[in-house]
Amino acid sequence: PGAMGADIAVGTTQRFGVPMGFGGPHAAYMACKDAHKRAMPGRLVGVSIDARGNKAYRLSLQTREQHIRREKATSNVCTAQALLAVMASFYAVFHGPDGLRAIAQRIHRKTERLVMGLEAGGFKVEPEMFFDTVTVEVGALQGVIMQAGRRERINFRKVGDTKIGIAVDETIRPAVLEGVWRAFGLDYQAEDFEAGYTRLPVEYHRTSDFMTHPIFHLNRAETEMMRYMRRLADRDLALDRAMIPLGSCTMKLNSAAEMMPITWPDFSNLHPFAPADQVEGYHELIEDLSAKLCTITGYDAMSMQPNSGAQGEYAGLLTIAAYHRARGEEDRKVCLIPINAHGTNPASAQMCGMDVVVTKCTERGNIDVDDFRQKAEAAGDRLAACMITYPSTHGVFEETVREVCEITHDHGGQVYIDGANLNAMVGLAKPGEIGGDVSHLNLHKTFCIPHGGGGPGMGPIGVKAHLAPFLPGHPQTGGREGPVSAAPYGSPGILPISWAYILMMGGQGLTQATKVAILNGNYIAKRLEGAYDVLYKGSKGRVAHECILDTRPFEDSAGVTVDDIAKRLIDNGFHAPTMSWPVAGTLMVEPTESESKAELDRFCDAMLSIRDEIRAIEKGDADAENNPLKHAPHTVEDLIGDWDRPYSREQGCYPAGAFRVDKYWPPVNRVDNVYGDRHLVCTCPPLEDYQEAAE
Repeated sequence: PGAMGADIAVGTTQRFGVPMGFGGPHAAYMACKDAHKRAMPGRLVGVSIDARGNKAYRLSLQTREQHIRREKATSNVCTAQALLAVMASFYAVFHGPDGLRAIAQRIHRKTERLVMGLEAGGFKVEPEMFFDTVTVEVGALQGVIMQAGRRERINFRKVGDTKIGIAVDETIRPAVLEGVWRAFGLDYQAEDFEAGYTRLPVEYHRTSDFMTHPIFHLNRAETEMMRYMRRLADRDLALDRAMIPLGSCTMKLNSAAEMMPITWPDFSNLHPFAPADQVEGYHELIEDLSAKLCTITGYDAMSMQPNSGAQGEYAGLLTIAAYHRARGEEDRKVCLIPINAHGTNPASAQMCGMDVVVTKCTERGNIDVDDFRQKAEAAGDRLAACMITYPSTHGVFEETVREVCEITHDHGGQVYIDGANLNAMVGLAKPGEIGGDVSHLNLHKTFCIPHGGGGPGMGPIGVKAHLAPFLPGHPQTGGREGPVSAAPYGSPGILPISWAYILMMGGQGLTQATKVAILNGNYIAKRLEGAYDVLYKGSKGRVAHECILDTRPFEDSAGVTVDDIAKRLIDNGFHAPTMSWPVAGTLMVEPTESESKAELDRFCDAMLSIRDEIRAIEKGDADAENNPLKHAPHTVEDLIGDWDRPYSREQGCYPAGAFRVDKYWPPVNRVDNVYGDRHLVCTCPPLEDYQEAAE
């Protein structure tokens, strides 16, 4: 497309080995010219260098994202689908350019052979130029042919009242082509037609090379491919190795029993628009899961269409806007959002055409009710909604949440309760019963769908009865409103995970999980008390399921930043907590219910060890610039190379909490952020880098 003059190209990677999954999850792609890179949605990976000059990948241009740009951000107009992108990438790596070209040629030959048979039978096929998809004019025979196709175990696409759509892929065998012809009343054999490449004009043939990097030519043997994937996985610090205490992310166990069904063809190979009588099992699962989620949340209806929390916000606000329009109150455009809200909240409101009005918070981090009331009154009959999070984004059960909801309702607005922290509510409280009109649920957090390094996720929205008619609809399944996703139920291929989790846990188990999540959050806050200030607590001196550790004083006392602490935790064998959100210069810790006391203690020991290292700098016992914190993270290169630092190798590489035998070694030292932003384009490293890494 770029060679043809396009500025932006958008498409799907589902064709690269990713199952249909009844509509998802799939990864899309967007490519653009350099001039548009800062307006791109999603996260961008660029190439930087580490402290030793080695190549390192990092997330680039983060200042365009919602946690910084808030209502001006474009990064949440989509949801990341990192795991699916990885799957598609491995498909490309395994097949390489020659393999992909051969697959495409086979697909086109099959399509051309199919078309030759249809045209020989007297049917008009469109368009004249095609790759793998065609439309056949059948007139009044549409219904007859569709039914005949069903008898051949083939589903056709109904196009209008007189046409049928057919798509071909690499899995289609000659017997299927013959079945299509029979459905059209034709008696041909596949060998009756010899396809060429006559339907693609030569001017559209690609002549330039692509996928030229050696990595796309190395892994042809399945054994080599397996080892390549294993090497990459070993570079990651994932939940299978250690706790990931990311606040507001709920990185909890994804059990094998929950995960197994998504690999079954019965779930993974269904088309999203398959006839209803072929997907009764999926419909039963979706209806049952929706009912269970309504019971958990106190809402009356549930839409499974949104693919992420951010898309759930978008869908929920569109639902509110449609409700106001139906009542003749189109002028309700103001959305009240607390200043400490997650960055997706103002970004989503802005995308829905709402005017964001930010409300203040108190010194304790809670919503300033007086300021909230004043701004609600000022908005008057222009108030559309408020967006709040409960428990709050600063890890506290705010005691004024009902009052905030009442103020909003008194002025004709609707209450959006962000479900990001539902893991601290399940079985104990219901957003629909404390004043919420709509909430999104992060199934990839509270209900155990894996995060996948940034997707797939699911962000279904629950609503009270008066909003139910305004939930997202779909041309295939009905509804008065338009869709927010291409598929009617978002990414149903991963819904069996949450359904199985809820069934296996039961109400008692879900409630116990919530209690343990809150207990674990408070245990960490209590153990680290004295070493770190817990920034916000409730009136009873407790936190919810997460806590914010204030690391800002250390920058003045020892020159140690929150980045230093986060990177030092890697040496201890931990992924860092959420950094500098919702308060800059702090760490927000969420352990979840999945972690044992031993793992919680290992994390606390690591944090206390880091505090001792900071204290040594404060006392002058350690150099302010040449210390373990400033050089973190330490790699194998540090262990085996020349050592000229005032602290020992053991102190640098094996601090408290780090395993001696099963230690996680980061693949790179500290990364140069500025260099990475200046070198956004991923210029792939040379082959030697891969060989050295493998060795």
